[in-house]
Amino acid sequence: MLLLVGLGNPGGTYAGNRHNIGFMAVDEIVRRHNFSAERTKFQSLVSEGKLAGEKILVIKPQTFMNESGRAVSEAMRFYKLTPDDVVVIYDELDLATGKIRIKKGGGAAGHNGIRSITNHIGADFHRVRLGIGHPGDKGLVHSHVLSDFGKRDQAWLEPLLDEIGRAADWIATDLTRFQAAVASALSPARPSTGQKNKTSTGTQKVSVDRKTYIEKTEDGSLADKLKGFFSPKKDT
Repeated sequence: MLLLVGLGNPGGTYAGNRHNIGFMAVDEIVRRHNFSAERTKFQSLVSEGKLAGEKILVIKPQTFMNESGRAVSEAMRFYKLTPDDVVVIYDELDLATGKIRIKKGGGAAGHNGIRSITNHIGADFHRVRLGIGHPGDKGLVHSHVLSDFGKRDQAWLEPLLDEIGRAADWIATDLTRFQAAVASALSPARPSTGQKNKTSTGTQKVSVDRKTYIEKTEDGSLADKLKGFFSPKKDT
């Protein structure tokens, strides 16, 4: 069993924030793979389903970002899981928009949700980092992560979430291939020039057969779901 955690802040006020891309990603996995309806447990919104035949518990902590570790540790204790059974999806300032990187362990890099989880369960859990870009000034970071994605962001956000949902089976079997599948789909190989590709010593090329994935029929579309995030808000 895997515990798949999407990080964000609860409530409609924060739904379209950059800080909530973790919620958005797990929502797309739940939708595409027909997980159970959400219920409240472990101070979280919880859905259950399977990826590649393995049971997955998706949780979205409702504790607010800074206390995410309380929800994660509660679910871990209940199911007797270890940090190696935990995969956390969250926003990463230090990655360019639309990029994805996988790692296990390490520091929090200023992310309060990751810091909270580390304080409760240790650092040796898996992280799926989704790039939201840096505003360029440290003083603007807070407002950047707590502001909504703009209309221009749709060009990379919608394809990123779509590919995360499409490739999600790899989360249960091989996170490295999950990263490769998402990244390769978003950055197609350039047409051959007839010259042999030169690679530095020790570099590995990863080839992913996207036919491996079976796209299921869903009700509604990701585009419709995201549309509300980018619609102009009325003054109140």
